[in-house]
Amino acid sequence: MKITLLSEDAIRLEPIPGPMTIEAISAEQSYSAFHMLASALAYCTFSVLYSWATTTGIDADDLVLEVKWDFADDPHRVRGMDLSFRWPSLPDKKLNAAKRVAELCTVHATLMHPPEVRIAGTAAKPAAEATATAHTTRPAPEARA
Repeated sequence: MKITLLSEDAIRLEPIPGPMTIEAISAEQSYSAFHMLASALAYCTFSVLYSWATTTGIDADDLVLEVKWDFADDPHRVRGMDLSFRWPSLPDKKLNAAKRVAELCTVHATLMHPPEVRIAGTAAKPAAEATATAHTTRPAPEARA
């Protein structure tokens, strides 16, 4: 599998044999969180389409997906994502079925029905934990001689 970063707002997923690779068109381009989000959608969609193709006897070795996105402000976020696929060996009469199957991707369903996001964090150790840690890291008195 290969993911190619096409731009700052687009990726392509291709079923290349071998280990999963992520490649950029230029050395200056980095794999951002937005590329990761798009990659998750592409990979999930590819997986359900590939499974369906295998079950129905359709070759999926030439299935290529692209995901593009755009942004909105207030707050800054992904406004929308466009997923497209090219599948030369897919029979024309199966195109609408393939589009319906693509919607079965769990990442697609998650984006269509956003989850509740909970954030937790800590800034410092509680006093009791800090004391216990300090106590356990000191050498024993007999070892200090």
